[in-house]
Amino acid sequence: MRHRVAGKKLSRSTAHRKALRRNLTTDLFRYEQIRTTRAKAEAIRGQAEKLITLAKHGLADEEADPAKGVHARRLANARLSDRKIVQKLFDEIAPRYMERPGGYTRMLKLGARQGDAAPMVLLELVAE
Repeated sequence: MRHRVAGKKLSRSTAHRKALRRNLTTDLFRYEQIRTTRAKAEAIRGQAEKLITLAKHGLADEEADPAKGVHARRLANARLSDRKIVQKLFDEIAPRYMERPGGYTRMLKLGARQGDAAPMVLLELVAE
């Protein structure tokens, strides 16, 4: 039984799974949309939305106390693999969603992949 067990294993070891999630989340912020399997998209969707919320709160806190903004950037840096993407997250993506209370991503079904019939989706950031 998997009661209260968070996250999917995606048939990978722990290190491979962490790297996959980090790379997919980074690519989502880099290109603002990615084409992947439904299972992988569902695995990273929550993480991406939490990072956008972290960036929003970091920007709001930065005005009152700059140290809190730095802390938020460092937390985002620990979860993403590219500092330029962290900068893009805080400078471009988070301000776009300041008035939005959540739901920053959208999943569009694309059908089955040719080779193995895996269900494919387009995971993208919602345009405000």
